[in-house]
Parts: sequence; structure tokens; C-alpha cells
Amino acid sequence: MTERAPLSRKLSAIAESATLKVDAKAKALQAAGRPVISYAAGEPDFATPAFIVEAAAEALRDPANFRYTPAAGLPVLREAIAAKTARDSGLDVAPSQVIVTNGGKQAVYQAFQAVVNPGDEVLLPAPYWTTYPEAIALADGVPVEVFAGADQEYKVTVDQLEAARTDRTTVLVFVSPSNPTGAVYTAEETRAIGAWALEHGIWIISDEIYQNLVYEGTRAVSIVEAVPEVAGQTILVNGVAKTYAMTGWRVGWMVGPADAIKVAGNLQSHLSSNVNNIAQRAALAALSGPQDEAESFRVAFDRRRRLIVDELSKIDGVVVPNPLGAFYVYPDVRGLLGRTWGGVTPQTSLELADLILERAEVAVVPGEAFGPSGYLRLSYALGDDALLEGVSRLQELFATSD
Repeated sequence: MTERAPLSRKLSAIAESATLKVDAKAKALQAAGRPVISYAAGEPDFATPAFIVEAAAEALRDPANFRYTPAAGLPVLREAIAAKTARDSGLDVAPSQVIVTNGGKQAVYQAFQAVVNPGDEVLLPAPYWTTYPEAIALADGVPVEVFAGADQEYKVTVDQLEAARTDRTTVLVFVSPSNPTGAVYTAEETRAIGAWALEHGIWIISDEIYQNLVYEGTRAVSIVEAVPEVAGQTILVNGVAKTYAMTGWRVGWMVGPADAIKVAGNLQSHLSSNVNNIAQRAALAALSGPQDEAESFRVAFDRRRRLIVDELSKIDGVVVPNPLGAFYVYPDVRGLLGRTWGGVTPQTSLELADLILERAEVAVVPGEAFGPSGYLRLSYALGDDALLEGVSRLQELFATSD
């Protein structure tokens, strides 16, 4: 019998999402009866606001939503997204420059597919969201990591980007506020990076999904607002998941120049067609309805942010830059490595995360998922009591080394 042909080499090289993997392991342990507290998932613990749910229920009663609709999204939702983009990103776009996607991940995937050619180098500031390098590889691009540590508040500089640029550099990933670090670039920093990209004709894929989750009076200035001229070579990706506690509804979008949106739209017409119409109607309600509950979510995240930063900072060997956006804290834990805790001497943050899960029953995501070792990501999008209990367990675990 002839041996079966091999699986796709491209897909076989793609790694499972590290954040989802850790979260799944934590949930499995919880199901088995272990009192695991998980900081792994980037998912608000709040219920989706009731008026959004009601909009979905109403949509279920309209048979028009049981049919195919335009692959790029409901026209009324694309209009609402264009209005949000003008309001929050300072960019006036036509609804035709918007594609509604199945969550932000599809928008990210399609953005790279639209502007990356085989062998193109994509500058990827690190720490980075775990999906970016895989999405770049799926577009046959080459991710080029540009690392900024805690001493830089995890923000890269133009000098670093220029040092990494080659004649094959065609794309820059720009994320502010950041997943995994919570870092927010200032308007001046954003302007400098945008001007540099404009000078060199480099595409920008700017992930703005956390743009409304900022603290201490900070504003996440969009790169297309900081440098309006760069809009012709920028794709914005966004969604309702984080701001409105709608992770499971799977509605994201991409906004960009007409030619880039055209090729991405052609891809989506074959890949998935339209996003679920009920979810689109819910997203429309989220964007066009009252924002008071979303603001209450942000206020709660801010309270948790201050709590987790204060408590983690009490652990000797842990350095915690102050995150001004998103709902993550990204401590530098290199001071804990090489020391012995309960007979175990972790040398990497991956080994440290395993130790924490086993000894403290706390799930965190190791820095290896986002770039170099020596860091941990903790999401504070969980209940206040669980958040404090988890950090207390870490304080106890690392109170004294062997």
C-alpha cells in the first residue's frame, strides 16, 4: 500500500496558542476539583451588558438574519465601525473601508495575508501577542523580533526599529495598549514610529482592540491620528471582545486603504463569508448604545490593576512596570530564576510557571509565549477575591527560598 501523503508542512509548523493552552490546563484542573486560580485568559469576567443581549434576542426574531448577508459585514455595522474609527482613532473612513471579521484574530490573519509576500520581513516588537508570529508565518513572512524590556516599559524605539530594518522589511506590527504588557505608547512615541514607517514606505498593522481600556488619564493615540499621512499604508484591527465583555460573540473588524481591504475582502468571501448576523446585530448595539457599563468595566479593571501591581511588587525579585492599558501585568521575574523554591530551581520562566501551578495552584503564562524568557503574564480580568487570593499564594510561595 502506498504511504499516505504528508500533512501540510506550513500548518504542521504552527504552534498551539500558548495562552489558550495554559487556560485549558487550568480549567481541566479546576474540573478535577483542584482550587486553581487562573490568570491565563485575556477574557473579562463580566457578563455582556443586557441591552446588547436583548439586541441579539430581537435579531433572532427577524428572519432576514437567517440568510446570507454581505461577506464584508452588515452595512449598518460597517457604518458604526467607521464612526467609532473616526471617534477613537481620529481617522475618517468610508464604510467600504471596513470588513467585519470573526473576532479580532481573523482580522489579524487577513491583515497579514493582505500585505505580506513570501520572504517579507515583519518587524514584531516583543513582548508580543502569541498569535502574531504564527499569523506572519501563515502569510509566508519572516517575523523579526525587536525586544524592549522592563527598563523601557516594554516599548521599542525608532532606533531599535531602524537597526532591525533591512531591504526586505515591508511591515511593522504596532500595538498600543499592548497584550501582553499593558504598555501604552505616548503620543510623541507613536508619532515618531509612524513618521519612521512613512519615511520608509513600511506597512503598519496596528492592533487597537484595547484602545478603550486605559488608565490614569492616559489616552491610546492611534498611529493614524498621530501621523495622518500614514493611513494609506496602515491597517487597523479591532473588535468588541474586550471593551464590552463579548469574547464569545466573535466580532472583530479591520479598517484600511481601499486596495488592501479589497484583497482582504476577496479572501474572506472564500474563507468564511459573513460573520453570524445575530452577533453582528449585538456588536452594532454595543457600538451605538449606552457606554456606561463598558465604563464600569474599565473602572473595575483599573482597581484590579492597581491592586495586582501593588501586591506583586511586594515579592522580592519581581519587577513590575506599571501597565497603563489593557488588563495584563507583565512582571520581570528574572530575580526569581536560579533560586531554589521547595527543592526546585527554575532556570526559565516556563519552569517557574510550572512550579507556580504545581505548588501554588496558580496558572500564569510564561514569557516564552511572548518572546524572551524571564517574564510572566497575568491577566487581571478575573474577580477581585480570586485576584487577591492568587497573588497571596504567590507571596507565600516566594516568601523564602531554600
